[in-house]
Amino acid sequence: MIQLAPSLLSSDLLNMGDAIRACEQGGADLLHYDVMDGHFVPPITYGPDFVRAIKRTSTLPVDVHLMVTNPDHQVEQFAVAGADWISVHAEATPHAHRTLHRIKALGKRAGFVLNPATPLEYAFEVAGDADFILLMSVNPGYGGQSFIESFLPRCERLRTWLDTRGFSDVEIEVDGGIKIDNARRAADAGASILVSGSGIFSGSIGDNLAAMRTAVGR
Repeated sequence: MIQLAPSLLSSDLLNMGDAIRACEQGGADLLHYDVMDGHFVPPITYGPDFVRAIKRTSTLPVDVHLMVTNPDHQVEQFAVAGADWISVHAEATPHAHRTLHRIKALGKRAGFVLNPATPLEYAFEVAGDADFILLMSVNPGYGGQSFIESFLPRCERLRTWLDTRGFSDVEIEVDGGIKIDNARRAADAGASILVSGSGIFSGSIGDNLAAMRTAVGR
C-alpha cells in the first residue's frame, strides 16, 4: 500500500487548520512536518508546540522530519508533543543506533534519512534498527525544488537490498519534488511513503490527493 504524506511546509501557515482538515478529508495517510534549525539547513521552521496544535486538529499520524544539527536534543521534545514518526539525518546523527533505539523506546516509529549524495551503505548499517528509510529526492531545506532523477535507481537498489537481507518490513519514504506526474515512478522504484508539498497544496488539496492516488494505482 502506498501512503500519501502532505508536507505542511508548503501549506498556507495562516490557514493550516483548514489545510490539515482538507488533507484528512482528501484521504491523506499522515502529515509530514519538517523541522529546520537554521544550521543543518538555512531556514528555520516550527517547534514542538506546532505538533501539539496539529494533534488537536487532526487524528492523522504526524511524521516529524528533523533537519537539525543535534537531533538527539530534539527527539524527546517532539515525542512528548505528539509526533508519531520521527526521522533523523545520517549526516547529523553520529550515534545512529542509539538515537533510533531512543525513538522506539519513546513509542514512536523511527526513520533514518539520507541526503541525495549520502551513500546508501549508511542505511544498510541501521536497517535492523529503523522502521523506515527516508531518501531525499532533493537537497533538503527548501520546498518547491525539482525532483532529482538519480533517486529512482538509488531507491530500487535500496529496496532490493532490504528485501534480500530480510528487511522487507522496512519501508522507504521519498521526500522532494514528488508531483502527480512522477509519483508512480517513485512508487514503482520501491517507495511506499510519498511526501509531497506543492504537489498537493498547489490548487485543490482533495483533488490533488485523489489524482496522486489514481496515478500510483495503489
